[in-house]
Amino acid sequence: MAFLQTEIYGNSIQTWIVALLLGILTLGILKQLVRIATKRVASLAERTVTDWDDLVAQVLGRTKLLFLTGTAAFVGTLVLTLPTGVVHLVNGLVVIVLLIQGGIWISGIITFLIVRYTKQQMGEDAASVTTMNALGFVSRLLLWTVILLLALDNLGVDITTLVAGLGVGSLAIALAVQNILGDLFGSITIVLDKPFVIGDFLIIDDYKGNVEHIGLKTTRLRSLSGEQLILSNADLLGSRIRNYGRLFERRALFGIGVTYDTPRAKLIEIPNIIREAIESQENTRFDRSHFKDFGDFSLNFETAYYVIKPAFAAYMDVQQAINLRIHERFEEEGIEFAFPSQTIYMVKQNN
Repeated sequence: MAFLQTEIYGNSIQTWIVALLLGILTLGILKQLVRIATKRVASLAERTVTDWDDLVAQVLGRTKLLFLTGTAAFVGTLVLTLPTGVVHLVNGLVVIVLLIQGGIWISGIITFLIVRYTKQQMGEDAASVTTMNALGFVSRLLLWTVILLLALDNLGVDITTLVAGLGVGSLAIALAVQNILGDLFGSITIVLDKPFVIGDFLIIDDYKGNVEHIGLKTTRLRSLSGEQLILSNADLLGSRIRNYGRLFERRALFGIGVTYDTPRAKLIEIPNIIREAIESQENTRFDRSHFKDFGDFSLNFETAYYVIKPAFAAYMDVQQAINLRIHERFEEEGIEFAFPSQTIYMVKQNN
């Protein structure tokens, strides 16, 4: 078996075979351990109401083959006699693999916490949900930036010079991507200032819809007719936005015209009739009702009131009930609604 004693890079073939078998064995054991642990934790998570075992199951599920292979390879090299330079290289690569896997695990934890927070707060505080989504992105960006710098430092790269060079390069990049940066800063402004949040109904110029997503470059609305509207954040903040999501109560203003032959006593009574019709409805607050002016073919009344519930459907239900009640009372009082008409006077002249 002299062949097995032949040396390659300072180690016999037999030693290399042992190292390979040790690495394969370690990889198999690690894969089996991860599979068993993931399966048992997932089974436990199905029987409990807490979310934390779900987090553990998800983190275990994010364990990558690259990490397991790198760990197994490192274990295999322990039986080898390698040059100092090679040992440093192997150790450096193992550290990089550990950093990448650690980043994947931490990123998974951040994503889990954000999704969990979103489910809990979406119906109560949509503004905080928007903030958390942005903070999640920033956290992941910082995480992978730190991991990249640590990996480069571990490979012997002078990151101090690199960071200084990135600072100069960033200025050139900023000039080249001004529009993208404008949208990015617009996104940050939306998150911090909160002019609107996910779920708000907005009217922007001729566009209207519910906010579905606030991204780094664009904000997406779902219009009433069903299509998705995509607006850049910079343009959005430069527009005049009407946010109906912040509507606490809705002011309604409407007019009614009656015919010119309506008796004065009935004209005096009409504001009281309208007021009674409004106050008979729930979730309303009467403001005013007046004989406003003399129109071309009608005597015009103007009325204002508030609907305590801001939902548009609730407002329309109240307005419909008020209209029906006014129509009923006008029928009872013999008051006629005006409609466009003209009266022609004809005079016969004697020749």
